[in-house]
Amino acid sequence: MAPAITLAADAPTLSAANTGFMLICSALVMLMTPGLAFFYGGMVRVKSTLNMLMMSFISLGIVTVLWVLYGFSMAFGTDSGSVIGWNSDWVGLSDIGLTELWDGYTIPVFVFLVFQLMFAVLTPALISGALADRVKFTAWALFVALWATVVYFPVAHWVWGAGGWAFELGVIDFAGGTAVHINAGAAALGVILVIGKRIGFKKDPMRPHSLPLVMLGAALLWFGWFGFNAGSWLGNDDGVGALMFVNTQVATGAAVLGWLAYEKIRHGAFTTLGAASGAVSGLVAITPAGGAVSPLGAIAVGVIAGVLCAMAVGLKYKLGYDDSLDVVGVHLVGGILGSLLIGFFATGKGQSDVAGLFYGGGLDQFWKQCAGVFGVLAYSLVVSAVLALLLDKTIGMRVSEDDEVAGIDQAEHAETAYDFSGAGGGAARTAVTAPVAPAESKKVDA
Repeated sequence: MAPAITLAADAPTLSAANTGFMLICSALVMLMTPGLAFFYGGMVRVKSTLNMLMMSFISLGIVTVLWVLYGFSMAFGTDSGSVIGWNSDWVGLSDIGLTELWDGYTIPVFVFLVFQLMFAVLTPALISGALADRVKFTAWALFVALWATVVYFPVAHWVWGAGGWAFELGVIDFAGGTAVHINAGAAALGVILVIGKRIGFKKDPMRPHSLPLVMLGAALLWFGWFGFNAGSWLGNDDGVGALMFVNTQVATGAAVLGWLAYEKIRHGAFTTLGAASGAVSGLVAITPAGGAVSPLGAIAVGVIAGVLCAMAVGLKYKLGYDDSLDVVGVHLVGGILGSLLIGFFATGKGQSDVAGLFYGGGLDQFWKQCAGVFGVLAYSLVVSAVLALLLDKTIGMRVSEDDEVAGIDQAEHAETAYDFSGAGGGAARTAVTAPVAPAESKKVDA
């Protein structure tokens, strides 16, 4: 992410081109949340499809309102102690002029805040994939509100807000490796350690019910990610955003190949789910690094992420934690890899003159990246687990055993994803009573 405040010799003026570009990027990032909903929705069993969609969509409502009321102020307001921001003029987005510019840039404050809003919406939605099939929708909605307030808003300030400790340390995170992916992945791990495993974990088949939906979701994520990444330079004047755009495509393609190669060697087949998951792992890994590495470096980042994330998704079977849709294996591991690899592959010719080990810069940047990675990871893991524990002990986080077995869609939303009553051939069949039997995915096998 570009610095929150940049001092310039000449005061910038509003650029219609950059403003339009950033509004388009904001819309692309918004599209990622419905894309994520389809990606996750296709990966669950048919009886949980609607719940998975809703767990992403509700973030669009909750986080949007919180961002207007106080989230933007907490994340990007005047620093206090390097841990949180605040600006009373931004509470309710009051006292912001229509043409008032974000400090040091050529875009209005309103454009910057709406772009950042879409990041804030997407991040808690990422967590939901780890909790499929078993969480009360009310409890999830409350968790989103609390987590955004006490985890996401402060961490966004650490990483991108002027005065935040990671920002001041010099941690490089172009578009969210720490603030988004490590943050969400660590939170997912914290919550699932509290709420426990799905009924039948490692016993019953829990295959994706619709691989076409998964591929649709992955395609929407890939498309939206260009706005997520290239837009994070907050303009299009010096070529850095273009470098990030190219590296986003390059790393993602390389990660698909890396994941599929590992999958073929390990399982003997190239799976559709593997291709989609490989793409996401590459997108995650290049997010922090794409403004600092060359396209050749992006290939290395993508291949490494594709292979290691493919390996990491199997850890849940070995270690016994039930990360339903591999949020930990893809987002946490991918975010860690992308952030740390900056310390090796940064060229010093992209977003800054900081060079990594392979370009003569030594390990100084690597240690800074470690501080950012493990600081965010530890905070999000612990606080997320505490929030889940508080909700579990008060209103309860999980649905009843009967509702989980019968299907959370019917229990929580009084709907089913697919209605076969008009298909003919006898008695009406619902998605809960007649689930589709999709092809088995190698990715979900132990």
